[in-house]
Amino acid sequence: MIEPEFTLGVEEEYLLVDRDSLALAVAPEALMQACRTEMEGQVSPEFLQCQIEIGTRVCKDIGAARDDLRRLRSCVSRHAAEYGLAPIAASCHPFSDWKDQHHTDKERYNDLRRDLGGVARRLLICGMHVHVGIPSEDMRIDLVNQLSYFLPHLLAMSSSSPFWQGDDTGLASYRLTVFDNLPRTGLPPKFSSWAEFERAVAALVKMGLIEDSTKIWWDLRPSARFPTIESRICDVSPRLETALSLAAMTQCLTRMLWRLTRANRRWRLYDNFLIGENRWRAQRYGINGGLIDFGRLEVTDFATLLDEMIDLVTEDADALGCSAEIEALRQITATGTSSDRQRAVRIEALEAEADETAAMRAVALHLIEEFHADL
Repeated sequence: MIEPEFTLGVEEEYLLVDRDSLALAVAPEALMQACRTEMEGQVSPEFLQCQIEIGTRVCKDIGAARDDLRRLRSCVSRHAAEYGLAPIAASCHPFSDWKDQHHTDKERYNDLRRDLGGVARRLLICGMHVHVGIPSEDMRIDLVNQLSYFLPHLLAMSSSSPFWQGDDTGLASYRLTVFDNLPRTGLPPKFSSWAEFERAVAALVKMGLIEDSTKIWWDLRPSARFPTIESRICDVSPRLETALSLAAMTQCLTRMLWRLTRANRRWRLYDNFLIGENRWRAQRYGINGGLIDFGRLEVTDFATLLDEMIDLVTEDADALGCSAEIEALRQITATGTSSDRQRAVRIEALEAEADETAAMRAVALHLIEEFHADL
């Protein structure tokens, strides 16, 4: 069995805020054009006019991904500043109202607005997608089936959306609550082969319900455009280095599961009913409530689970040259996720006798600072 290269690609969605009010702002067409000119097809508008999406090139390793992602983030930041704007990489804005936002006038997004009705209007959310190159179609399906087990773990570490319209939702990832209102979302169903997956997609296409598999928005899917598996579970990360560590873990888990397959072994497959329970715990608590270890049949603290995950992929991190990025994930259990930090900023502002409006502005300013910390 020839080993794949496990190439990487990272897509991120950002929100644009006004530097003075810190509220969401529309991306001027001149800003989009300047970014398109410099980034040569690696940037595009997103569903809402206050959003912008970037995507790295195909990267051979995490070092190349770092260089490209830093360049893309820097480009968006530089051009946004010319219009008094700043990008933030959080999955929900701390206080802006979705009812005040408008969707981008583009055929794809006009169709989405028509097809999804009022559900689409609430899509004031941003995510991070990680592509890992797997040339074999059947291998993609097999790895998607196994990798689903780890989606809650990735979500927990990435959580960056505790607030919605100025309220603390009590969740670590409110983004998922909004996204799950769409059809064809959630954990991927298990298919026995690429042919079975294609037949399922073809049935919806034949009936005119979707144009192609780009309208399938599972947490993990075989990519419609590339020979990759695409993880879509993560909230977008304010910090560049956190995004890279999550991408590296996705890549390493994929290689670890491929190694098992090569040795005629596999990760045990669990029903989505059980994995969904962990998905909810990650969505609700992030890293703070523990996840279920189905082998032990007990809720286990996340630091212990992360130690075990890192042990599982040590060989793969060495082979892929991302050991430092994998080790850096331990900082999340020590210092908290973005959701934890955002809540701490709000509490600190309130304890300093700021009112709720000022406290939420402090959170938005914190997110701007985190976006630029590693550039």
